[in-house]
This record gives sequence, C-alpha cells and structure tokens, in this order.
Amino acid sequence: MGWMLGILFGAALILLILSFIKEKQSTSNLEQQIDQVSFSLMNEVDQLQQQVRKIEFDTEIIAQEAGILADSPMQRILLREMLDLHKRGYSFESIATEKQLTKDEVEHFLSPYIKVKDEGGTSANDL
Repeated sequence: MGWMLGILFGAALILLILSFIKEKQSTSNLEQQIDQVSFSLMNEVDQLQQQVRKIEFDTEIIAQEAGILADSPMQRILLREMLDLHKRGYSFESIATEKQLTKDEVEHFLSPYIKVKDEGGTSANDL
C-alpha cells in the first residue's frame, strides 16, 4: 500500500512538472504570434502614414499649381474645420457663431466646396 501511494505521488509530481513545461511552451508560442501580429500591424500603419503623407504632398502641389492655396496655415486650418462642421450638418449661422465670423464670411469660404443641388426638375406646372 505504501509503494502504491509513493508511485501515485511520484506520477502526480512528474505530471505537474510536465504541465508547467507545456504551459511555458504554449505561452512562448502565443507571445511569438502576438509579436508577429503587432509587427504586421505596425508595418501596415507605417505604410498608411506614408500614403497619407504622399496624398498631402500631392494635394499641396495641386493646390499650388491651381493657385488656390490658402493665405496662411491658420486660414487652411479654419477652412478645414468649417468644412468638417458643414459636412456634419451645421448651418452657416452656427458655424459663424462657433468660429466667431459673420455668416457671409462662412458662405464665402465654403462656397467653392459646396455642391449646388439641381433645382430644375419637371413638375406639372412646367408642362
């Protein structure tokens, strides 16, 4: 009976050691997979940043060639913010109050960037 308990205790001890070794191996494999994923994500983010920089340079070159470059970087930032507000559905009045401008100034800044809706439709009165 004593031998049997000793053998069972030894087997339990061996299995416990083996489980720790297997866990370390699986943990290192998991860490390697996480590292690979993080490196690939970093590479993709880097490529996207390079593409964005190229697009910004292309836009700047096109704007300069077209002669529509903003007077200053501050004016460009203001225009970008106003366009963002307009695209989100803000009215000219609310944009003017938020940016501390007049409604006419806001309309003047945004007029080249706003698509005019086609109001010429057919109706029963036109026939």
